[in-house]
Formats: sequence, C-alpha cells, structure tokens
Amino acid sequence: MAELKTQPTGEDVEAFLAAIPDERRRADARAVCDLLARVTGEPAVMWGTAIVGFGRQHLRYDSGRELDWMVIGFSPRKASTTIYLSDGFDAYADLLGRLGKHTTGRACLYVKRLADIDPVVLEELLTRSVAYVRASNG
Repeated sequence: MAELKTQPTGEDVEAFLAAIPDERRRADARAVCDLLARVTGEPAVMWGTAIVGFGRQHLRYDSGRELDWMVIGFSPRKASTTIYLSDGFDAYADLLGRLGKHTTGRACLYVKRLADIDPVVLEELLTRSVAYVRASNG
C-alpha cells in the first residue's frame, strides 16, 4: 500500500505563517492557528509543506487501509483558508447556517476572509468537531 505523502514534517509553523505574502491572509492564518491551538490544546505541527495540523489520530477504513492523521488542521491557500475537519459536516447544519460566507467540500471548510464569518460560530463548530473525533477514537 502506498505511503501517505502528507505527514508531520517538523518544519517551523511560525516560519511558514510568516512567509505568507498577503498581509490579510497571514493575519487570518495566525488567527485560525491560535483558535485551533486553543480548541485542541495541542501544538501546531506542519503536515507536508502547506498544512498546519493539531493533534493526531489513527484511522482505519473499511477497506483495511490505516493511517495517522491530524485531528483538525488548516491551510492558508491562495484563494481561501481551508480548514480540514475529520468528520465532515453532516452534524453541523445548524452551525453552518449561522456561520457566514463560506463553502464546504467533503471535509473541508473554505473561508475567503475570517471577517466574513461569525467567530463564535466557527469556534463552536471546531470545538464540536474535535470533541467528536476524540470521542470516536476513544
């Protein structure tokens, strides 16, 4: 089975954030990083070259595939900040409706500007996601 390319690297998270060229995107990334550190109580760790992850979980799929992955993470992409949730969005319809301007993928929340979303709702969404993942991994 192929090895997962996105793994913890030991690279410096602060250097990664400081290198974000756009000032607003850099400020948003630092704010999301601080929020995820507070929500998880875990240190920020670089996963691959562009994802900042928090916590660690071992995943086993029905196919038999197993891998280690972050509990939650984000990446300050050029078009938007991407927040990676391990559990998707099915349980969060109540929060997504109040969150503000965003889009979602299967397990990704895309936010163009933090100023466009409600920070209290975002923190509740992230807190519930982390709690779910931790409860599921016992």
